Amino acid sequence: MDPSNAAPDGSPTASSIEPLLDDLHRVVRAVLERVPADGGDGPRLVDVLAAHLGVEPRALAVVAQPVPPHRMVDADLALTEISEGDPDRSVVGIAGDMRHHMSLGDLVQGLHGSGLPVGQVDYDRMPTGPGKDDRRQVVTSGIRLFRFEGTPVAVRQQGANRQFGREVGSLEVICAARDLSEALMARVQQLMDERSILRGQVVTFGSDPYGPGISGVTFVARPTVDAGAVVLPQGLLERVANHVIGMGEQRERLLAHGQHLKRGVLLYGPPGTGKTHTVRHLLSATPGTTAVLLSGGSLQFVHDAAKVARAHQPAMVVLEDCDLVAEDRSFSMGGSPLLFEVLDALDGLDADADVAFVLTTNRVEDLEVALSQRPGRVDLAAEIPLPDLEGRLELLRLYGGHLFGHEAMSAAAARTEGTTASFAKELVRRAVLAAALVDEPPADDHLGLALDELLSDAQRLTRSLLGVGSGEPAGGRDDGLPGGPIVGPAGFPHRPGRSISMFGYSPDGGVTYSG
Repeated sequence: MDPSNAAPDGSPTASSIEPLLDDLHRVVRAVLERVPADGGDGPRLVDVLAAHLGVEPRALAVVAQPVPPHRMVDADLALTEISEGDPDRSVVGIAGDMRHHMSLGDLVQGLHGSGLPVGQVDYDRMPTGPGKDDRRQVVTSGIRLFRFEGTPVAVRQQGANRQFGREVGSLEVICAARDLSEALMARVQQLMDERSILRGQVVTFGSDPYGPGISGVTFVARPTVDAGAVVLPQGLLERVANHVIGMGEQRERLLAHGQHLKRGVLLYGPPGTGKTHTVRHLLSATPGTTAVLLSGGSLQFVHDAAKVARAHQPAMVVLEDCDLVAEDRSFSMGGSPLLFEVLDALDGLDADADVAFVLTTNRVEDLEVALSQRPGRVDLAAEIPLPDLEGRLELLRLYGGHLFGHEAMSAAAARTEGTTASFAKELVRRAVLAAALVDEPPADDHLGLALDELLSDAQRLTRSLLGVGSGEPAGGRDDGLPGGPIVGPAGFPHRPGRSISMFGYSPDGGVTYSG
C-alpha cells in the first residue's frame, strides 16, 4: 500500500481501500463464473429471455406489481386469457432455490454467476369456490413468454411464500417498450376485476396468527333459506328485504333520480331471535351478489371487505356482533382503533356504490352513537324481537310440524313465553332425541317431556345460552328487586345512567336518538 494513502496513524484511507475492493470484486466474479449453475447444463434464463424479447434484457426496465394472496387466482386467469392470443406462448421455470430470493431484475442481470438456468414451473392448487372440486392450478413461480399487441413480453408470476419471507405475490413485466409493459399491467388489473373468482361468491376473511395482513379467503356455500323459513313480525322481513335487495333491483331508477345506493341496515335484538337467520335469507335471495361475512377477529379486515365490495358490485358486507368493536366511546377510555376502521369503511364508499352493509348486534343500547345515528352509515334499524305466541307456534310448525300435532305444539307455544327462535329449534331436537332414546317415533308426549326438561331448574344455564332468562317470568324482572337483571323494552338489560338509542324513521331518513 502506498504510504501517501495512509492516515496519520497508519490505517488505510477510503481512497486506498477502493482499488482493493475492485480487485476483490473481480476475483469473486471469476470464481462464480467457474461454479456450475444450479440445474446442470440447461439453457440460461437470461439467454431464453434475450431470444424471446429480441434484445439484451439487462438494459430493459421491469414493471412490477404486488398481488395479495387471495388475488393470485385472478391474476393467473387474467394472464392466461391475455396470452391465449399468441399460439406460440410458453411458460418457463427457474432452477435453483435462489429464484425465491431474486427479483426479475436480479435474474436478468446475471447476479448469480453466469445466470440461473431454466428449470421447472411451480404450480399450486388454489380454491376458486366453496366446493371440494373448485380448484385451479396456478403458476406460483414461472415466466410467461408471449406476444402482447404484437410485441414479445415476459411476465414473471410469483406467489406468496412465508418460508422465503414473501407475504404477498407479485407480477413483473419486461419488454422492449416500457409503455407497453404499463399497458399490459393495466389490462391484467382490468381482467382481474372482471373475471375475479370472488365476484358473486360468499366469502369470509381469516385472521393470520403469524403476522399482519390477510392470510387468505374462505369460500362459504351460499345458504338456502326462503322467506317462509324466517319467522318475524308481520311486514318486518319485507321492510328489510326491500332496503337490502329492492334498492339494488331498482338501481337504474334510483340513480336516474339522483338517489344514492349505498345503504346500511342494523338488525338488533336479544340473542337467538333470528338476526343471523335473517342475514342467511338475504344471502339466499341475492344470487350473484358478492358477499363478505365478518365476525369476531375477522372484523379487523373491514377495509379489505369494503375494497372487495367496491370492486365486485353488487355486493353485501355483513358485520356480525358489531357491538364488539363499536361500543359507545363515552363508556371507554378513548375510541377503539377497530371501531375507527369500521366507521371509515362505512364512510369510504361512494354514494352510488351498490353495496349494502348489514350489521347485527345483541346490545343496541351500548352501540356507538356515531355508528348508529348518522345517516349514510345506518339508514334502517330493524328490531328482531322475541317471538310472540303466534310466532312461537309458527316456529314449532317450521321445525316440527311434520312430527307433532297442532294441540301439542299450541300447548308448548303457550308455555314458552319469553323464549327465542333458537329455543324452539332446540326443543324440537330434544323431543326427537327423547323418542330415539326409547326407540320410538317422535310423538306429542316426547315434545312435552323435552319442554319439561328445558324448563326445569336444572336447565337454567341451557335456557340462558339459548337466549332465555334465568328462570324469571317471561320478559324478565322489571320491578328492580334482587334476583335478576332489570329488563327494559324488547328484553334488553337496563343499565341505569346509560342512554338508550331509540330506532325509528327520522325526517332525514336516519334513526332517532333520545337520552
